[in-house]
Amino acid sequence: MTELYEENFKIVSKYVHATSRGHEVIQTALGMQLLPQDYAFPYYRDDAMLLSIGMKPYDLMLQLLAKKDDPFSGGRTYYSHPSLKDDDKPKIPHQSSATGMQAIPATGVALGFHYRESLSEEQREAVDASSDSSVTSDSIVVCSLGDASVTEGEIAEAFQMAALKQLPILYLVQDNGWDISASAAETRAQNAAEYAAGFHGIEAISIDGTDFEESYNTLNEVIEKIRTERRPFLVHATVPLLNHHTSGVRMEFYRDDLEEARSRDPYPRMRKLLLDNGFSEQDVEGYDAFAKAEVKKALDLALQQPDPEPADLFTNDFAPTPITEEKGERSPEGAEKVVMVDCALFAIEELMKKHPECLLYGQDVGGRLGGVFREAATLAQKFGDNRVFNTPIQEAFIIGSTVGMSAAGLKPIVEVQFADYIWPGLNQLFTEVSRSCYLSNGKWPVSMILRVPIGAYGSGGPYHSSSMESVVSNIRGLKIAYPSNGADLKGLMKAAYYDPNPVVIFEHKGLYWSKVKGTKGAMSVEPSEDYVLPFGKAWVLQEIWKKEEEETLSIITYGMGVHWAMNATAELGVQNRVEIVDLRTLHPLDYETVVTSVKKCGKCLVVTEEPSDNSFSRALQGRIQEECFNYLDAPVMVIGSENMPAIPLNSILEETMIPSTEKVKNKIEEILNY
Repeated sequence: MTELYEENFKIVSKYVHATSRGHEVIQTALGMQLLPQDYAFPYYRDDAMLLSIGMKPYDLMLQLLAKKDDPFSGGRTYYSHPSLKDDDKPKIPHQSSATGMQAIPATGVALGFHYRESLSEEQREAVDASSDSSVTSDSIVVCSLGDASVTEGEIAEAFQMAALKQLPILYLVQDNGWDISASAAETRAQNAAEYAAGFHGIEAISIDGTDFEESYNTLNEVIEKIRTERRPFLVHATVPLLNHHTSGVRMEFYRDDLEEARSRDPYPRMRKLLLDNGFSEQDVEGYDAFAKAEVKKALDLALQQPDPEPADLFTNDFAPTPITEEKGERSPEGAEKVVMVDCALFAIEELMKKHPECLLYGQDVGGRLGGVFREAATLAQKFGDNRVFNTPIQEAFIIGSTVGMSAAGLKPIVEVQFADYIWPGLNQLFTEVSRSCYLSNGKWPVSMILRVPIGAYGSGGPYHSSSMESVVSNIRGLKIAYPSNGADLKGLMKAAYYDPNPVVIFEHKGLYWSKVKGTKGAMSVEPSEDYVLPFGKAWVLQEIWKKEEEETLSIITYGMGVHWAMNATAELGVQNRVEIVDLRTLHPLDYETVVTSVKKCGKCLVVTEEPSDNSFSRALQGRIQEECFNYLDAPVMVIGSENMPAIPLNSILEETMIPSTEKVKNKIEEILNY
């Protein structure tokens, strides 16, 4: 295949590709031993591994040429970026370009196996019945890595959890001594086996990846131990890189070791092994001729296949959700009001009672504390430390592991402690979580909930007070909730659980306990267990009738902004002139309700806690202005926090920074009098 691609370089290099030339022996030795119940995360040079698990050259060429029938992604992603869910082959969840980031989702699958194995037989059967996963008690995970990727920080997070939890995973590192143009001597203080040895509990082995017998036998022994002993291994295989890094970076540009690399070509060694074991020269020549004819035929056929159509762009961004209508009892008769944080706690407790595939993890959510806001209080005691557990300080792992957990048939609910701490996890959220459904062409949606306590109050200072919904709302492929009260939080939490897509829920810390002045409205009668609130349904919680003789205003807001708006209109006595729309969810966003309200009222104010420049609120302002222009009697206005780099600790400075009821009152008067 590599030779054919070189012969047809101009044709096949319309899109970038890499090949496994020099790596093919270790890849084949591994692929031959994987079973349909295993999960694999091959990287972009692993076409030989894909062939050895049963893929055909034609399958790979459809992706090479980004054709409509590309079995992995429908023409959406690069060559040898597989995602596979065939019954007779190892399962391959979607992953990115695999420069280290894939280690966390792969380790997440192994963590999922570890959790499933802690369940009773009855619970395991219930988990199996709720998913289409093919996990068995001897399933293993393989994470394939290039040596250069092992320097990535997220590798350390994956190794740490694999060692800590003793997970059934094999990290296969193919070491060809190069990044793109940087050599190992320039970029690595030690090889991968030496590095992994520092993680107590990972057994690391170095082998010659060009020797088929050594590769096969070592992997056979390692895989058998992982299947039975359920612990992690790293196999570090030295190999030469005999083709270009990719078709876009030619090795002649920078390599000065090509002759040495060719001296380690595994193919002559493989031929000799065959000849030494009873195969004739004629047999081997026949295999060569067959392979060349087959790949030529495959390429000719693949070139004739249709490209995707423009309409194909718009499919599989999300998997269909069953929750499309509000159902259940929102305010049961005789029920008491509870604080917002408890509505979420009770929702998760109900879900965990009903669904053994539901589990919760993050920093400090375990039994000793139950979350820094007591948002997980008593759950570990009720459901066990295997279902509700603490993680290390690893935001990337917390978020990215959900890709693997979901692929293993589980439904993880995870949290970062404060919105300010989400930044180390954005790589996983953007690259792995949000794109999985789309780039796998619908095969691998990530079913997870990420809870994010957010917002400022009570002098939390610059590292516990930020709003950052604008960043997350710019990640396509996520659903995002930002409720203002407990009933909405419970209903949205339930909807998020039954949604097969990734969901981020922003939960304002100042509303959790309704201790902040003016936030009693965040308390709710706890909805019934079957209450669900679909995403994309805004709530007109203060509705008015338009009177032509009066100036009227529509306030569009969410989270804490709802309470500032409600308090401000009450103090001004203008409840009959100001309509308030609580968005509830930022994606999908109920533009229909927003536009209807603004057109009716003729004026609009967007209230947010975020600094407003370059923000979600400014984008919403622009869309409202565009769609409602002919109905407006004033410019659409925005009030948010001051546009400073951080929220200061001092209470006077914090108060100056963020909006308040008083500031919203002033803005309401300004726009009504415009």
